[in-house]
Formats: sequence, C-alpha cells, structure tokens
Amino acid sequence: MTASRDSEPPASGDPVGAPVLGDAAEAHASTTGQCASESAAPGEGHDGGFRALSPREALRRYVLVSFLTWLPPGLMVASSVLLMTSRGLDLAQVGVVTAIFSAVVVLLELPTGGLADVVGRRVVLAASALFSVLALSLMAVAHSFWAFVVVAVLKGVARALVSGPAQAWYVDAVHAAEGPEADLKPGLGKGEGMASASLCAGTLVGGFLPLVVPGGLAVSMIAAAGAAAVLFVVVLFAMPEPPRPRPSAGTVLRGVPEAIGSGLRLAVAYAGLRRLLFMAFVLGIGLNAIEMLTPGRLAALSGAPESGGFVYAVVAAAGYGASGLGAWLAPQAARLLRGPVAAAVVGTVAGAAAFAFLAVSVAFSGVAGIVAAGAAYVVMFATVTVAEIVRAEMLHQRVSSARRATMMSVDSLQLQLGGMAGSLALGLLAARAGTAASWWVAAGVLLLSAPLYLRLPAARPAATAVPADRPVPAVEQAAGG
Repeated sequence: MTASRDSEPPASGDPVGAPVLGDAAEAHASTTGQCASESAAPGEGHDGGFRALSPREALRRYVLVSFLTWLPPGLMVASSVLLMTSRGLDLAQVGVVTAIFSAVVVLLELPTGGLADVVGRRVVLAASALFSVLALSLMAVAHSFWAFVVVAVLKGVARALVSGPAQAWYVDAVHAAEGPEADLKPGLGKGEGMASASLCAGTLVGGFLPLVVPGGLAVSMIAAAGAAAVLFVVVLFAMPEPPRPRPSAGTVLRGVPEAIGSGLRLAVAYAGLRRLLFMAFVLGIGLNAIEMLTPGRLAALSGAPESGGFVYAVVAAAGYGASGLGAWLAPQAARLLRGPVAAAVVGTVAGAAAFAFLAVSVAFSGVAGIVAAGAAYVVMFATVTVAEIVRAEMLHQRVSSARRATMMSVDSLQLQLGGMAGSLALGLLAARAGTAASWWVAAGVLLLSAPLYLRLPAARPAATAVPADRPVPAVEQAAGG
C-alpha cells in the first residue's frame, strides 16, 4: 500500500483512462450469476433485448437530459427570494431556509451517490425529478415559514440526487461503444454547455414570466415544476440501462454505506484524487465569493435593490452563457495548449485574474463599474469552466465505473463545503474590510491552487472483475487486499 499511495489506483473492473466531465458516470455491471464485469454499460447488448446506443445517439440523449435537468433551477432562481419575502418571510428567515437547503444537500450528497451505484442512474435521476416537482409545486402555494422549510428539504433532496447520474450514464455508454480510452471532452463539453444554456435561458424566462403571465411570482415556480415533470418522463424513456438484479431493501442498506466507504477511502488514499478533489473545494470558495457578493455590489452601483436585482439577473444569465462557451472551448484549449494539464492551469490562472479585476472594479462607479464587474463575472465563468471540464476528465480517468457516481458525490460535497467555508470566511471579511478584500483573497486562493495540476500522478488501468453484490474497495485492491 505504501508504494501505491502516490500513484493512481487501479480501476476495479474498468480500465481507467476515459475522459469524463462533471456529474458522474456509472458503468453498469453485466450480471452473470452473482458476478458482474464492468465492461457492460448503457448501450451494450444484454438479455431482455437491451439495445446498444451509438456514441452519437447517447450524446443526443445526454444533451437533452442535461438541458432539462438545469431548466427548473434556472426558471426559479430569479423569483425565489422575492416570492418568500412577498409572502411574509424576513431576510433572516430566508437565510434559515437557504441554510436548511444547503445542509440537506451536504448530508445526502454521499448517500445518494452511493445509492446511484447500487440501484442505477436512471432510477435516482427520475427520483430527483419527482422531488423537484413536489418542491416547486409546494413553493408556488406556500405562505408560511414552515411551508418554505419543507420546500427547502425537498429541494435539497432533489439537488443531492441529481449530482451524478446523467454524466455517469453517458460516460458508460461511450466507454461501451468505443472503449475506456475514448475522448469524452467534446461530449462532456456539449453537455455542460447545454446545462449552462439552460440556466441562462431559464433565468431570463423565469424573470420575465411574472411580468406577462397572471399569477405573479408563483408563475415561475409552476413553470419550473412543469419542466421537472418533463425531465421525469424523458429520463424514463431516454436513458436505457442494462438489466440489473433488483436489489432487496437489505442489499441497498448494505450496499450504499459500502459504496460510500470505498469511495471515501479511494479519495483519501491517492495523491492525484486528493489534489483534484481539493480543486473542487477551491472552486466552491470562488463561486461563493462571486455569487454572494456580486448582487450587493451591482445594487450599490445601480442605486436601488430592485434595479440591482434586474442587472444581476442579466449578468448571471451572461455568466451562464459564458460557462457554456467555456465548456465548448475546453477541448480546443487542450489541443491548442498541447495537453489538458496546461489547459487546466491556464484556465485557473485566468479565473484568478478575473477575480483580481473584479476587485479592481470596486474603484469604478456608475455604468463603468457595472460594465467592469459584469465583464469580470463573465470572464471568470468562461475560464474557470475550461479548467473544470479538464479537471473532471482527469477525475474520471482515475475512478472505476463502479465507483464513479460515489466519487462524483464526493466531488460535489467538496464543492459544497468550499462554498460554505467561503460564505463564512469571505462574508465576514467583506463585512469588515470591504467586498474588494474578499475578491482579492478569492483570487489568491485560486492562483495558488493552479500548481496542483502540475506533475499529477498518472492514472493506471487495471482489469479486475467486480462482484455485483458487493462494492469493491479499490484502495484495498491497490494494496493487494
């Protein structure tokens, strides 16, 4: 075990080396008795007539699911806080509701990732869509603090469930068709780009609907609930999975903790994974710093909270669009810079520079200040997304299919924890030393993290079958048992 800690772990049953982005991709085990070989994935022929999907067909479905997954959050984001305050909640209560949502996501992030590794991606993503329908429907009619607390819990469950299955499914489909060395950056970039486009369009539409459709702010929630219902139907029909044994309740209760435990051991034991996961923590700090402090800065520049909210909606939509552009540019950046490591470093450094310019923009006022802050916001999202696409590919190269959903939940948890840390530390710093000070710190943290991509231990393939009824601790395999 000592010798293997500084190298990447062998993948359990699935040769590691396929590039992947974002959420998580599970290779579905083809079952023979009680054993499964991870070579079976969405699109591979199985008993029961399961039809193989071509990479092109899998990409079309993945892009559609990515768009529909992030459309409901986009539709509701511009109106959610205003809806709560218009129905009697003060800002402190809104903060409590938001904190409850974050706490539920953090608590369930790993269990839901383990659940996807046990019962399948489609089931978990469909469950997320149903929880979203319930949460958003209730939010449209909620009129009390406790009703909004229930909404926050339901939304937290939905958010935790959605952090992996779609990308896991897509990665496995491409691996099954083209092998584990397939280049996933273009497809993953398109999926991430479509998610960003969905958030961008949803934010604009959700902010505009209450102005033209009777029903006020609740109209955006109803539209978001409808979009989540469409996602539920599409997931059931567009994400075929190979047959798998129906797990008993006992199997699920045993398998989820084992999947979580092996995923955490894998994340802790190997230097490459530790570095890549720490980058998610850093990204959480940066995203929180810009999303928490930019609305107040724009409100101060525009002269009123209402106009500041409108300006921020436009800037946020532009940021989502820039993120989509960054996702599209990521494969080209990797080719132009002759390698993913260089692309990740350049994207991270450029993101740090955007944060620094955001801090400098505090010296501007009026329209000049708004334009400068908006430009920095857009550049930050575009460049950081380039680095994030490449980081996700590196992460997937080092995780076997059987652990992919769990590892993506660990990754998402790191992002959430970074955001929470940034909220506490940078929020306090901004209150005492000003917004610019927090943005300078975020720029420094991002810049100092860039060298973590250098001399990253390489991934190593292995071909070890994984028993279908038991998650395999890849760390123990690397240690020779």
